[in-house]
Amino acid sequence: MMNTDPRRPLVLDTRELGRRPGLMLERELEAAAPQDFGTDVIAVPQGRPLWLDLRLESVMEGVLISGSVRATATGACVRCLEPVEEPFDVDFQELFAYADRAAHHHEVASEDEEDVHELDGDLADLEPVLRDAVVPTLPFQPVCRVDCPGLCSECGARLADDPSHHHEVIDPRWSALAGMASTDDTDTDERRN
Repeated sequence: MMNTDPRRPLVLDTRELGRRPGLMLERELEAAAPQDFGTDVIAVPQGRPLWLDLRLESVMEGVLISGSVRATATGACVRCLEPVEEPFDVDFQELFAYADRAAHHHEVASEDEEDVHELDGDLADLEPVLRDAVVPTLPFQPVCRVDCPGLCSECGARLADDPSHHHEVIDPRWSALAGMASTDDTDTDERRN
């Protein structure tokens, strides 16, 4: 038996549907984002709002929950480390099976089939469903803009701030000549004085 906490923000009580197939409820709700809602490089910070538009439908097997989730993920540009905000609006749909139906599914399902989400009494935990829907839509390598030039590999300066930024790179094979040129310049200046 699962132990779903009804006080968690992404746990829905489906009791109003009362196992009557065909009954439907629509809900809009704002919930706090759970911890680690994203990837290592971009995520919705814990506690930030998630806006959900939901439709709960009672079906023979359980409760079909469909809807959309909107929020803004934040992270850092992988090229220049500037802050990045990525708004998203993702649709999802998932069947939460009644315990007896879920047990039957586990008996007859092959190993290749996905596990069904199971209602814990009348409670449906949307957190894993939302993670599965949202995380794959977030950028794997977020950038502040498509043409972000990144950071200077020599000094770490942000290249977007100074497009003409560069460093003199002298081929080490010619460094002896560069030293001679500076000595010649000094000698020439001394002769003029």
